[in-house]
Amino acid sequence: MKTGKGSGIIGDLEYKLPGVKLVYWLIFAGMLIVSAVCILPALWVILSSFKDIKEFYAVPPTIIPRSFHVEKVWQTWNEFRFMKYYVNTGYLTLGAVVFCLLFNGLAGYFFSKLKPRGSAFIFLLILWTVLLPNTVGMVPLFSNIVDFPLLHLNLTNTYWPMWFMAAVNPVTILIFKNFFDTIPVSLIEAARIDGATKLGIFFRIVLPLSVPVLITITILTINGVWMDFFWPYMVLKDQSNWTVMVAIYNLKSTLPMDIQFVALTFAIVPPVLLFLIFQRYIMQGYAIGGGIKG
Repeated sequence: MKTGKGSGIIGDLEYKLPGVKLVYWLIFAGMLIVSAVCILPALWVILSSFKDIKEFYAVPPTIIPRSFHVEKVWQTWNEFRFMKYYVNTGYLTLGAVVFCLLFNGLAGYFFSKLKPRGSAFIFLLILWTVLLPNTVGMVPLFSNIVDFPLLHLNLTNTYWPMWFMAAVNPVTILIFKNFFDTIPVSLIEAARIDGATKLGIFFRIVLPLSVPVLITITILTINGVWMDFFWPYMVLKDQSNWTVMVAIYNLKSTLPMDIQFVALTFAIVPPVLLFLIFQRYIMQGYAIGGGIKG
């Protein structure tokens, strides 16, 4: 917020004014409070998972455990086969990333570089779908999952419905189009002169120049699939196909409260690590998305 060269919201000269300094520290205090509200619940769940059962139910509750029982983590992991749920979630995530990058990327390329007649109207329809509540399409989507149109296939207990949904994401299409618009048209024209096909241009020219947006969307897709609960819960009825989130919810009636906190820790840690490692790309993704113009 405050920079030494005056390029931020508040420069050194403005910061010397008492009123500006007061506003600066009020905003800073507000951001600390918001950060604490976001961080403390997850931190409390993680720390509570290491408590023994007596301390877990103690009143008043302790924030920092008096003793750390790390063995509870390994016992819960092995007893309830969380590795299998991690593998299922990883398989679902891998397919979602491939479908998301391929089909949404092609759609962004279609609207950004190909632009055939009528594409502007189709793009307008996509913009309209962004304004619709997600709940509007839940019932028809689920009916199509149970009885897939034309083929009449039942796609429950498979990952195909979630992969198909990842393949058609209006916001991701907008992000791709916004990024592809920055690629010089001269490169596309030069490739066409050299005899490259439209798909060849996409895979050999456009994608190699789009590594930043590909990394960003990949990270956001992984995080979104990991946190998704509704559709995996509705579609995956067989325990052998459960994801981590579905497994925690379905097993909660059979788990003691302290073990439930250990299971919640298994759900919290991966996205936290993903954010800490790739936060620069995640922030870049929000910046790309925020720069979209209709």
